[in-house]
Amino acid sequence: MTPTLVRHHRQADASASVDPGTRARDWAEIQERMLAPLYEAVYERLEIGAATRMLSLGCGSGLALLMAAARAAHVTGVDTDRERLALARERLLPDPGPERTRDGLPVLLDGDPSAAARPEGPPYNLLTVFTPIGCSAGDSEGLKPELESAVPLVARGSSVVLTGWGPPERCATAAVLRVATRLGDGVRAPRAGGWRPARRDDLEEVAFRVGLNPNGSGRVACPFGYADMDSAVRGLLSTRLFDAAVRATDRSQVEKEVAEALHPHRRRDGTVWMPNVFRYLVCTTP
Repeated sequence: MTPTLVRHHRQADASASVDPGTRARDWAEIQERMLAPLYEAVYERLEIGAATRMLSLGCGSGLALLMAAARAAHVTGVDTDRERLALARERLLPDPGPERTRDGLPVLLDGDPSAAARPEGPPYNLLTVFTPIGCSAGDSEGLKPELESAVPLVARGSSVVLTGWGPPERCATAAVLRVATRLGDGVRAPRAGGWRPARRDDLEEVAFRVGLNPNGSGRVACPFGYADMDSAVRGLLSTRLFDAAVRATDRSQVEKEVAEALHPHRRRDGTVWMPNVFRYLVCTTP
């Protein structure tokens, strides 16, 4: 589904046969909200508030940051997707001006995690990765260098949150995402799109590779609901999980086959509804 992580963006956009700005807006207006229950569950568990200094990797169009800021957290988001980041600025920075401020406004940075280094002031005490891993080819392996760059920016003993898809049998969208695998066979490469079933220990394996200490986990229901079939197709294609399929065939063919796969989930009123479960893993830095 959703999202892929921090370093995936520009190459994928160039090959997906759709205007990057349009796809970013589809993500922000249609798809991103499907993960709001996941964000809320994490914030409730960690009691996010005014004492929180959060660094979010792959912050995208900023919904998770907005929800944390509503709890009075101090938030910094990093991403390399300029189109999604521009939408985050519209949401979080209402007035034009320097991105780095001294009055508690969110900080939004274009680049890798090193862009978020804080030479002055206290370090971050929460690191989040809200792009769910465990469904895109190579996504868990690709996350390792991002985390290795970001973890030193976080205070010792702080929380790191990793998120991923739940078991395929608990995710109705898995059947639709298999279209990406079938159409994209032969052209997929790590971090280039394409779906694969989530594994039970995806998050724990990432934590182990980076030297993080797992400290609890949870599952959250995140149903995907759309007003109509067109919104469902646009929302799912905005996740980039179908990029390899688009390159192997063409966007029209992918849209047609995704719509066919969505047909069993279409209700009598024309809406589309798919129950899903996502996981989160809370770790601490060594």
